[in-house]
Amino acid sequence: MKFNKIFHKTVLVVLVIYLLLPLAATLIFSIAGKWDHTLLPESITFKWYGELFSDERFYQALLRSLFLILVTVAISNIIMLPTIFIVAVYFRRFERILQAVAMLPYGIPPIVGAVGLIKVYSSDPLQISGTPWLLVGAYFVITMPYMYQGIRNSLQTINAQELVSAAELLGATKFQAFQKIVVPNILSGIFVSTLLSIALLFGEFVLANLLVGGRFETIQIYLYQKLNKSGHTASAIVITYYVIILLLTWIILKLKKRPMQFQSVFGKRKQLILVGEKTKGFLKGEHK
Repeated sequence: MKFNKIFHKTVLVVLVIYLLLPLAATLIFSIAGKWDHTLLPESITFKWYGELFSDERFYQALLRSLFLILVTVAISNIIMLPTIFIVAVYFRRFERILQAVAMLPYGIPPIVGAVGLIKVYSSDPLQISGTPWLLVGAYFVITMPYMYQGIRNSLQTINAQELVSAAELLGATKFQAFQKIVVPNILSGIFVSTLLSIALLFGEFVLANLLVGGRFETIQIYLYQKLNKSGHTASAIVITYYVIILLLTWIILKLKKRPMQFQSVFGKRKQLILVGEKTKGFLKGEHK
């Protein structure tokens, strides 16, 4: 048992070092001055961060990327969440079809998908080629597997079909059962899917470069252009948007805890009120 614990801890430490080493090297390079013939930088400077944060293009590219990501994630949740719920609870015979459609982006190379989208949307009736809205649609497609898997797993965990049936027996409508019972119980799956989608879209370059390019410069395109000019500045950009991803993750986790705390505090009270109302109705003969 002791050997197994030591082995597991050793593997975990090695894995963490393996994952963090490239990020640590990028961080060191982003604050390095002269670094030619030595193991560590000969000097430390924050000049590259100063140049980055004084560049107006950086802020504009970052805001464009955040806009695209937030709009895409919002649309994904609005469309995918009720669709997966309806199919999983009421039309289970179509579940395999939905799963196949949701997983289809895994089998389509980004370059092939981008060329197809440009060809389809370059002419009437919907001519949106080169606009950010086409990129939002493409982002929605590539996040489908992550949204589907996270939400579907959560629905299976809570046994949504039985929960909805029990809520309808107590007088709730289908929409009330979905809104007040199912959604609060699968918030963890929704948040996990959202975080995975945000992380994926922050690092996506191929679709952004092919579909909009320099006409709607995102942080990935800005990073690629800076990479050809200065590796130090490019490293500073990478570290900056890693920090931004961590901040977004922290905010989403904070938002996740609030509904859970609200539910834990008031959940028992609502259950007691519901039981009391049912008991009064039974005593008055309303059960007939």
